[in-house]
Amino acid sequence: MSAAGIIQRIRPFLSFDTLFLLVVILGFLLRFLALDLKLLHHDEAIHAWFAYELLTKGSYVYDPMYHGPFLYYVTAGMFYLFGQSDLVARLLPALFGAAIIPLVYALYRMGYFDQRQALIAGLFIAISPNLVYFSRFLRHDIFQLFFTVLILVALLAYLERGKIVYALIAGLAIGGGMSLKEDMPLFLVILVIFGIYLAVKRPIPFPPAWKRDVLLTILIAVGIMAIFYSSFGMHPEILETGIFKAYTHWASMHGMCRICGPWFFYILLFLLYEVPIFIMAIFGIVQFADRHNPIPVWISRIRRYLSTRRRALPSEGEPASGAVPARAPVAWGKKELFFLFCLLWFLVSLAAYAYIGEKVPWLIVHQLLPAIFISVYLMSRKKMVFALGGCVFLILMTWHVAFIPADVNEPIVQVQNSEDMRLVMALIDVSDSVVIASENYWPLPWYYRGDGWSRMHFYGKIVDDGTIYQVNPDMVITHDQASFPSLDGYEKHTYKLSYWFSIYDNENRIPEYYVKRDGKMGSINIDVFTRPGLYETAGIKPPVTVL
Repeated sequence: MSAAGIIQRIRPFLSFDTLFLLVVILGFLLRFLALDLKLLHHDEAIHAWFAYELLTKGSYVYDPMYHGPFLYYVTAGMFYLFGQSDLVARLLPALFGAAIIPLVYALYRMGYFDQRQALIAGLFIAISPNLVYFSRFLRHDIFQLFFTVLILVALLAYLERGKIVYALIAGLAIGGGMSLKEDMPLFLVILVIFGIYLAVKRPIPFPPAWKRDVLLTILIAVGIMAIFYSSFGMHPEILETGIFKAYTHWASMHGMCRICGPWFFYILLFLLYEVPIFIMAIFGIVQFADRHNPIPVWISRIRRYLSTRRRALPSEGEPASGAVPARAPVAWGKKELFFLFCLLWFLVSLAAYAYIGEKVPWLIVHQLLPAIFISVYLMSRKKMVFALGGCVFLILMTWHVAFIPADVNEPIVQVQNSEDMRLVMALIDVSDSVVIASENYWPLPWYYRGDGWSRMHFYGKIVDDGTIYQVNPDMVITHDQASFPSLDGYEKHTYKLSYWFSIYDNENRIPEYYVKRDGKMGSINIDVFTRPGLYETAGIKPPVTVL
């Protein structure tokens, strides 16, 4: 069969709809494949434990330190339906993260993306290292990001069609997002500012009943927030104190710089994991600026001068040969307004999170999504080739951070529980009694929830050895910085409890680290004292050397 005949046969399978469906499937696979490959992160274990407590004891009161209630209620619901495990804990984050991709298709159907733009935006979301990693992660941010995009899609659909159902969907999404995290108002403020601009300038018509529908949207959002934050009516006092508690807590966190970083912290994360997207986003901004603010004649003259060096400049008003001609700005159609909003969204988010004192890797997703939308502005053939080539880098980074079954030396992991803990927990599983004499012990409460905790003698700090001998445990766990040189009758080995990328140990070898992704990690270590023979009982080969 000729090449032309083969192309004719496969052409139906290369339609836009088919390709986009493949992108959606890829996004789902990357999020659900081996979802429990790694132990729960420190924060994940706390969130899962809170959801378990909510399910088993019905106890939950909003605490801004652990963000909003939505995550705990929906995770408790999953535990009720499917049982409690790492896999079940991560099912909803994976689902919400993957569900962002079909929302891109909705933007295409409404005419805000063309086929190339929708395909590349969907592909970037599907394989982005940060979006994949934090879709496999029980934190609030990926839920919040889904609701953010749903709000945007619902409001655009409302402007397009004027149907109240889309305003109601937006209200549901706003209520869900506001029931997740305290930084959700940032997007809503951006949205309101842009909405005021549209209402004043009227570049596009508003539906006739838009004022009524905005009020209904707000009422639905507030109602959902009231239900969740009051713990379904069990703690109505939170409706009075919650906003003040949230503000004072996070203002104090910002002031004390608990988890500090430079203002360009998230730009570094872009350069570590999302280079093609970041480059294309910057290029998209330049394209947008040039398209709406064409290059003035005087810049054309400078270019002409630099290219000819000693050739005289043309006379006033006379375009030189080879000079960039003056152009009229492009009309502000709905697509241009959409990209203007995305530009505002990206730049304000970048500035806001640069200012906020807490620098944690998952906050990059709120800056990354608008960057992806900007990156596909004016998707030419050359730009598309660059994007597809950049996907190779994204896939490699995604595989490295999400699918390597070992501790990885990456800033994206923040404080991840070490895979060493699987061995420690295997020893706990064959012990009749365990002493925990350390203030660092998570994720053990999650993994030994309920009856599993009955074998634990928990002190939360170092105790004297006489207390240890009185309990006579099979196993003792201490922090390695507050431990015993030895315990009679016990073997001692040291393991990583949790770890993180150490900038201080890698700052003088950044280019080498960028390529090799190796080097020394920072870590919290625990000393594990075991009775002789416990390793053999657990079927584990005892370590030869101390960590």
